[in-house]
Amino acid sequence: MTRLIIASNRLPVKIDKNEDEMQITPSAGGLATGLKSYHKANNSVWIGWPGIIPESDNEARVVTSLLQQEQCLPVFLDEELIANYYDGFSNATLWPLFHYFTEFAEFKEKYWKAYRKVNELFAQAIIDSAGENDQVWVHDYQLLLVPQILREKRPDLTIGFFLHIPFPSYEIIRILPWRKEIIEGLLGADLIGFHTYDYARHFISSVKRLLGHDVEFSQIKLEHRKVFVDVFPMGIDYKKFESLASEIQSKSIKDRSPVHQDIDRFLMSTPNRKLILSIDRLDYTKGIPQRLKAFRLFLRKYPEYIERVSLIMLTVPSRTDVEQYQNLKNEVDVLVGSINGEFGRLNWNPVIYFYRSMPLENLIELYSSADVALLTPLRDGMNLVAKEYVASKVKQKGVLVLSEMAGASKELGEAIAVNPNNIADTADAIYRALTMDHEEGSKAMRAMQKRIRRYDIYKWANEFITSLSGTVDRQSDYHARKVSLPIKNKIFKDFSKADKRVIFLDYDGTLQRFYDNPQAAGPDPELFTILDNLSNVENNCLVLVSGRDRETFNNWFGDRNYTLIAEHGAWIKKTGREWKERKPINSEWKGNILPILESYVDRTPGSFIEEKTYSLVWHYRKADIELGALRALELLHDMSNMLYNQDLEILEGKKVIEIKVSGINKGIAASEFLHENPADFSMAIGDDWTDEFLFKELPESAHTIKVGTENSVAKYYLTNYREVRNFITEIVSGKNR
Repeated sequence: MTRLIIASNRLPVKIDKNEDEMQITPSAGGLATGLKSYHKANNSVWIGWPGIIPESDNEARVVTSLLQQEQCLPVFLDEELIANYYDGFSNATLWPLFHYFTEFAEFKEKYWKAYRKVNELFAQAIIDSAGENDQVWVHDYQLLLVPQILREKRPDLTIGFFLHIPFPSYEIIRILPWRKEIIEGLLGADLIGFHTYDYARHFISSVKRLLGHDVEFSQIKLEHRKVFVDVFPMGIDYKKFESLASEIQSKSIKDRSPVHQDIDRFLMSTPNRKLILSIDRLDYTKGIPQRLKAFRLFLRKYPEYIERVSLIMLTVPSRTDVEQYQNLKNEVDVLVGSINGEFGRLNWNPVIYFYRSMPLENLIELYSSADVALLTPLRDGMNLVAKEYVASKVKQKGVLVLSEMAGASKELGEAIAVNPNNIADTADAIYRALTMDHEEGSKAMRAMQKRIRRYDIYKWANEFITSLSGTVDRQSDYHARKVSLPIKNKIFKDFSKADKRVIFLDYDGTLQRFYDNPQAAGPDPELFTILDNLSNVENNCLVLVSGRDRETFNNWFGDRNYTLIAEHGAWIKKTGREWKERKPINSEWKGNILPILESYVDRTPGSFIEEKTYSLVWHYRKADIELGALRALELLHDMSNMLYNQDLEILEGKKVIEIKVSGINKGIAASEFLHENPADFSMAIGDDWTDEFLFKELPESAHTIKVGTENSVAKYYLTNYREVRNFITEIVSGKNR
């Protein structure tokens, strides 16, 4: 039976040691809190750091035994690894960079080495626990390398990855010295999930720009498989918060907790007194100073709310030994003191400040009592606090003011959205929230509740796992026509028994890899050897059929014993003969098209024009990958309109747009050649759209092979030019044995 293995830096529980006794307590944090319910309900195994460094092997065994009771397994780390991997690379490098605080990012080699080592430890722990064909779900930025390590060591596993923080734009990720290793690490997964489409879009852009992989409909095409990218906005355990909030509100005043009684006394001390709630970890990404400044401006701008409203600010201590966090705490302390000093009264403070964590029951009491939740991070992957607040408002009485920089803002569209850097706008948003009509506020709250009730933590996790399971079937489709050993044997058998053979081979992308400069893609000694050996087999006729211009093709292969077809079939050179023009046509049309292509070259740095006898080609392989794709779409649109009712056509190849005379293509040329040179074995191998003409025109008995995995009429496919070379070598070796 397939089992799910969850892996994250922290476990949903941690081990505390008190006077030689081990005690299990719940972990804090959105991931641990959110996914714990799903984990318990689905009998999965959770692998992570237990929050303790065992002092002996026996203590490690005790910790392991306690964790196994919680369906967890530990990865033990020493102090040095924790300092360099967690405090270092994870939180001093990746955290600020992924949240756009580039000025705080530290790039240290020792951090990177520790990060890589810990990722290897996690991967090994997963491998030690995983059965055949198990599913693995890796979480968050501390374990970005784990998917690729698993892919190399256990390719049978189905691997999912979910990132719980933002994925930054290409301009940010390119700053990271180890950017390629990080992205390649993620690409080891079958499915990569993000909270929002923006994060997924940034990741796909970085994959295309940094690694050059093709992407089609959120599917990243690697050499041997596809990686699927999708959006799964994380939910909460909605029923848990709703039921706890209902239970708390149903209690009589005397049965409520001390915290709740304090809230009741505060609210009842003055008529129409209001509470604004702010809950965050004390982190520079949360925008706490900006929030306090906005609240101060609100009180200055709307003095009628002095003594009528207070901001309860709960900040959970974080990384207290790091200078940026110490400076942030000092700034917050000064701002709180300044606001309370400016506006405070003997019996009222505008800011009620807590610098500590609180139990879940107390949090829900705050959620239930607060008239407004003010959550304005500068950058946040999701912000589950916003969803918890909404779920806790069982009477739909409350207003959410939410930063548009939080992932949750994409779902909670009825909240009052603010740019947290706009202090004046945030101050006005507080006023709007406090003065909002009750019916309007209730309507917005009901709409948000309906949405997050439906897409809760269970729905989120189930949809991810369902999509992850679906990648197995989609990968199977991907491999359905791969030239496997049985297919090879069939082709080799047909090849061996044939009396006359014709083999059509494309060049660029089929026999040779692509180069930014097409002229650099000349044949190497290995390729000459492979082609000569194929051509020298008795009764073989080797035909190189390419879009290349005849001059280049002649320089490369003019003295070899092959037939050459150049410029998609416009020119042919049979073995030992001169070049022959298949269909003489005038080229006056080029004068109208060339200026348009030149304008695209001017506007697309790195692109250039190639002129052939019957075509003009715009190359954009060296251009910026996204700008090139955009310009290609523009050019296709312009040319389609311009070429209407003309004897010209457009071919779209690999990073090229070619405008050529109609009626000339590889398929027609190959068909005419076969008519003049009948054969009982024919085979064609090509890699792009222009080769589809070739595959279509050959007889049904022909063996047609696509290089790459795009949709094709070809019967089979090979992954890349290297596999093509090996395949041809094996054919020749089999015939010569």
